[in-house]
Order: sequence, then structure tokens, then C-alpha cells
Amino acid sequence: MVQTTASTTSVSGKYWQWRGHSIYYVKAGTLYPQRPPLLLVHGFGASTDHWRKNIAELQNDFQVYAIDLIGFGRSAKAKLQYSGDLWRDQLHDFITEVIGQPAVLAGNSLGGYASLCVAAQRPDAAAGLVLLNSAGPFSEEQPSIESESVQTEVQPPRQPDLWQKLFGDVTKWMFQQPWARFLLFQYIRQPWVIRQTLEKVYLDKSAITDQLVEDIYRPACDPGAVDVFASVFSTPQGEKVDILLQQLTCPLLLLWGEGDPWMNARGRSPKFRQYYPQLQEYFLKAGHCPHDEVPEQVNSLLKDWILSICA
Repeated sequence: MVQTTASTTSVSGKYWQWRGHSIYYVKAGTLYPQRPPLLLVHGFGASTDHWRKNIAELQNDFQVYAIDLIGFGRSAKAKLQYSGDLWRDQLHDFITEVIGQPAVLAGNSLGGYASLCVAAQRPDAAAGLVLLNSAGPFSEEQPSIESESVQTEVQPPRQPDLWQKLFGDVTKWMFQQPWARFLLFQYIRQPWVIRQTLEKVYLDKSAITDQLVEDIYRPACDPGAVDVFASVFSTPQGEKVDILLQQLTCPLLLLWGEGDPWMNARGRSPKFRQYYPQLQEYFLKAGHCPHDEVPEQVNSLLKDWILSICA
């Protein structure tokens, strides 16, 4: 049995075997009649630990699951081609085999994109969708679902077009070199770099605790972590967000940390609304990870919205 915990303590979990790989997940709370289970999906480099403040409260009203995407957290870091399609299939199979009924998926950043892929392309698994500063390209944008933090670390000051193109070509060539990816990974996984990156994307710096840094650093030391990092840079691009939104049939809630320097919340919001006008959305005084920075607000909005779509 999974024990309930304080909001600053991770819920203990268990492992599920998927395609021969160990996948870590946590389960908390009780299944209520007429209320779908809730599945929480972390962003790039994070894990189930990033949802501890949400699980602690939401388990009082829902059966809550959180999962480590393959390649992250305590899940296997196998030599695979990592992509939105792979994570979509993982989440769909988890809902089908472990949860056993359609769930509300709530995903942050990369986890939001993976959750959108499930809801749009495997609608039988989704009772609803919540996107928190979700990643993923629209058709008119430069495609990118990989780590926004890495892009931030290596992006140069804006230069004239010629220099920008030259730098882009050099960067592209470098990321094709195993030695360059290895060295970059060794750099960005250092605890001081993790903390520095978090300070760029959290408005409330007090939320950046030693525990948070450790939760991100620890899985980056696992065997195979560098191969996951390298694969993300060479992954085939997944479906565009606008195409996915046009396939979506379940209720959609957007929660934006409007102080996010990686995701232009006010700029991306109208694009989501253009392709899925019936969505609901809220802008919060937070950065890239509103669920961790302002958990009380996110938990309240999540609870009220899920109960409203069940009514």
C-alpha cells in the first residue's frame, strides 16, 4: 500500500514492466465513483518527485497516479529512440494495463506534449487533459520538443542573420558528435548548473530547495542517462500541436505560469485557443513549473475543473 506523506516528501512507488523495461510510478488516494483517476506527467529531466506537493493534496479527492517517463527519474534509461510517440505509447499502455480506465492526464512541459499526444491520438485513454506550460511546436514554428533548459544554456545573444545561421549550423553539427553531447551533458547535470537553470525559470526562488536540485541531479547520474540526452537531440519530430488539437475530443484545461521565460504563455495561449476554442485556461504568477511553485492554486484549479467535467 502507498502511504500518505507530507507535501515535501515523495510518495513511495512501485515498478511496472513495459516492453521489457522497468517503469516507476506512484499511486495514492482512493478511486471515487464518477471521478476519473488523475495521471501526472513530469517534464524534461524531472520525475514523479516533482509532483509531491500535488499528490499530497489531490489524493484526498481523487485516485492519483504519477509516472516516470522512460528515460527519466527511476525508470529505465534504455538505448532507444526517444520521441513523443514512444512516451505516448508508454502512457497509453499504462492507463490501459495499470489504471484500467480512462484518466485525466496532467502534464508539464515535455510531459504536456506527451499527454496531448495520448489524448489526441489515443482518445480511449483520456477523460480530460490538463497542460501546464506545455512544450511542443506549432506548424509555423521551429520544431522542438527537447529540453528547453539545454537550449537556454547554449543559445547565444541574438546576432545578424548570417551569424545566426552560421552558429545554428555549427551547433547542429556539434550535437551530431557523441563527444560534444557527452561533454554538454556532463556540464548541465552539475548541481550548481541545475540550480542556476531553475533560478531562471522559477519566480519564487524559495521553491528551489536542495531536495529539488537533488531530485533532478540523481537520475542524471544513472547509467544510460547520457544516451537518453543524446537521443532527444536526434529524435524525429513528433506531430505538431495544432494538428493534435484538431484531433482532440476531450475537455482541455490550460494552466500557465506566465513568468516562464522558456514558454511565452501569452503568445502561445491564442494559438491553443485558435485550434481548440472550447478550452478553459488560467494564468498564474509562476514560472515554468506552476505545479511546484504555486501548488495550492494549481491543486484547487485542477480539483474544481475535474469535478466540473464529471458533473
